[in-house]
Amino acid sequence: MSAPTPAPLSGALPAVVEWQEGETSRTALWHSENSAPAPRRAVAADDRTKADAAHRLACEGTALLWQGDYHNARRLLEAMGRRIDRKPAKRPPAPSATSDAPTPAEAFHRHRRARAHRARVLGHLLVLLDGEHRLALRRAPDVRQACTEAYGPPHAPTAISLTELLGVIGAQQWREKGVDVPALGDRIHPHYGVFSPVRGEYVDLVARAPLPAPRGRPLTAFDLGTGTGVLAALLARRGVERTVATDISPRALACARDNIHRLHLSDRVDVTPAPSLFPDARADLVVCNPPWIPARPTSAVEQGVYDPGSTMLHDFLNGLSAHLHPGGEGWLVLSDLAEHLGLRTRGELLAAIGSAGLRVRDRLDTSPRHPRAQDTADPLHTARAAETTSLWRLEPA
Repeated sequence: MSAPTPAPLSGALPAVVEWQEGETSRTALWHSENSAPAPRRAVAADDRTKADAAHRLACEGTALLWQGDYHNARRLLEAMGRRIDRKPAKRPPAPSATSDAPTPAEAFHRHRRARAHRARVLGHLLVLLDGEHRLALRRAPDVRQACTEAYGPPHAPTAISLTELLGVIGAQQWREKGVDVPALGDRIHPHYGVFSPVRGEYVDLVARAPLPAPRGRPLTAFDLGTGTGVLAALLARRGVERTVATDISPRALACARDNIHRLHLSDRVDVTPAPSLFPDARADLVVCNPPWIPARPTSAVEQGVYDPGSTMLHDFLNGLSAHLHPGGEGWLVLSDLAEHLGLRTRGELLAAIGSAGLRVRDRLDTSPRHPRAQDTADPLHTARAAETTSLWRLEPA
């Protein structure tokens, strides 16, 4: 799973943020990885700004361009977050005449609306990057490398949200440290905007599923939506002689190439863009780990989790038979969380498999190990606790 790449700073539309500093009007370019519009109004803020005032202004749609101490900005962001969490959102009408308890789908959509509201309000606390990607605040870290990795070369002063900058900084740390993948026996280094393989259970499924039997030729595979390249690397380590890893995201392609090079697998894995989901060829094995939730993403990284209408899932199923060698099979790696949330039924999934001219040869299941599955405070805990991730082995009917 991977996220399409938003335009870098150098290619963004020339939206601007305007604010006053005393008697002087100032402007800067505006950039948002989530394509949030430039705030219509902005005011300067500093260490004297109180959290109540900041929260009120942000809720009203006024951005605060921070000019004080960097660590105080982070504390203000946390205080604003506490105020959002304290204030209950307006309760929507009861889902039925007989019960106030929401259905799983209603609970999911309420949770998403609350998260979107929180992100929108906190996104109104802004910082200014200068023409060299420097953050000219007291006690500010050097963010130039992190911003260059995320946005590309600097070119002009640009305002971004502090929440986005913190994500950029965190992504650089993950990129440097990497994510341990026990099934691979190595580390994967995710780039900014590319879905990280922190949930290792789906990788474990690909590690233990039986490979198609060799048919007198080198075993070949496609990894569709490769993201970090973790599954392509795993297939190569398992003995697949040639894997073509594709993605529509330039960031994902750069990330996958970097990881494949680090793992010394460039002679076995070809990372390439694909105009459509599949390469124009056939393989013995086609692996696809599409976004699991049929809902609209609200951020770049969320596009690795949310897929409106399950478009990638249906494209994979409908195109699989035409891209398999005789005797080949497709591996669909998919969580059933959407089923527990009432967003898709098992019958709909099986019907989609059948209508694509496929049959299920086998299915391998595993339970989630991530912390959310045990977090009883999570509004979606019941669904997450019941979740199963499966590898569906599919073949032409």
